[in-house]
Amino acid sequence: MVTGKHIHTDLPLTAIIEERPPGEGDYYTSPERWNIAERGTPGMKLVLKGHVLDKGANPVPHAWLDFWQADGNGNYDNTGFNLRGQQYADHNGGFYLETVKPAGYKGRAAHINVKVRAAKNTPLLTTQLFFPNDPKTCDDPLFFAENVMDLTDIEGGQEANYDFVIDIEQKL
Repeated sequence: MVTGKHIHTDLPLTAIIEERPPGEGDYYTSPERWNIAERGTPGMKLVLKGHVLDKGANPVPHAWLDFWQADGNGNYDNTGFNLRGQQYADHNGGFYLETVKPAGYKGRAAHINVKVRAAKNTPLLTTQLFFPNDPKTCDDPLFFAENVMDLTDIEGGQEANYDFVIDIEQKL
């Protein structure tokens, strides 16, 4: 958790899974919300919390985050917006997401897809967050150990924590 005075350091950037040009086209959209799991979605309750930081370990207030994932059976909703949503970090760079723990699927470990950026004209990070002790990570070609979340049990589910480190330099 990020609190108090920040020491200026040179944190490594969060591992990039996929780089895409800015923009997703006219039909890319997801609703703004902090709970992306619709009622009845298969999977155990998962709360994901963390911060968006710059390389100096300073919070990035109001950073944009976009999440999408499979359900507890390893299936994506390709017709609606279940398990899809975007939000803005708070003034301390903090974010909070309620969802379900996804299951892996053919060739992939369980993961949550995420896009993060400081502002509209800053670099876009597209990455995936993974769960500890998932045996499928050994064979997942997109697995990065740096992107494993801290996970603890809570009442009714689990809580995951992860701090993103992003590039905040403006692009021309």
